[in-house]
Amino acid sequence: MKKGILIILTLGLFTSGTAQLKKRTVKNVSIKKESMKKVLFVVTSHDALGDTGEKTGFWIEEFAAPYYLLTDKGVKITIASPKGGQPPIDPKSELPDFQTPATVRFNADKETQTKLSQTLELVKVNAADYDAVFYPGGHGPLWDLAEDKNSIALIEAFYSSNKPISAVCHAPAIFKHVKNIDGTPLVKGKKITGFTNTEEAAVQLTNVVPFLVEDMLQANGALYSKGADWGSYTVEDRLLITGQNPASSEKVAELLLARLEK
Repeated sequence: MKKGILIILTLGLFTSGTAQLKKRTVKNVSIKKESMKKVLFVVTSHDALGDTGEKTGFWIEEFAAPYYLLTDKGVKITIASPKGGQPPIDPKSELPDFQTPATVRFNADKETQTKLSQTLELVKVNAADYDAVFYPGGHGPLWDLAEDKNSIALIEAFYSSNKPISAVCHAPAIFKHVKNIDGTPLVKGKKITGFTNTEEAAVQLTNVVPFLVEDMLQANGALYSKGADWGSYTVEDRLLITGQNPASSEKVAELLLARLEK
């Protein structure tokens, strides 16, 4: 009889302990999910390189390097574009000369390719759902994202909510019409970089693009600076994190991650 009672008590304690362990485990998982940072990637939907008859889009390296650096650190990424669905990839970024470890990884990553083909339509995106936003470059943003009202409103919402905004290469074109609450350009008086006039001249597109990123930023009052052409160069000023060219894309992501981890 005593032996039976002892067994029942032991089972009761074991069951209770197991239940408490499960509760703690579930709680820990919940906390982990809640603390996971969420970053929105916004890519271009524009594929025509002016009137040249050639194609453009977003630059793979400028998407892939930041994407993998952030996801490997546990950041959850959502991808959006003005039109939704499959965004155009600049065909030049697929050439052998422009391959990097990140692009090689992307080319073998069917899961990420599928995710990219199903981008959210930008109009359906809410800044409140994310901790930061990142814009990859390529020439496409000069035509659509620079003028897109949804993108402009999104950037203004991120900034007013004290959330980081990052962009690389041609993507700082997104700041063309973005304003502060007082109506002044968002970039006015802020340190920033982006694709240089000399880099644009080197790819022979000065007279093709609708505007030059360097000229536009300076016209909007930005404290524009740059490094050597094609070298990695990044600038961080409060909530704005920008990179000059494809070589700068991973460093921009590193700065963004450091900001998110503060």
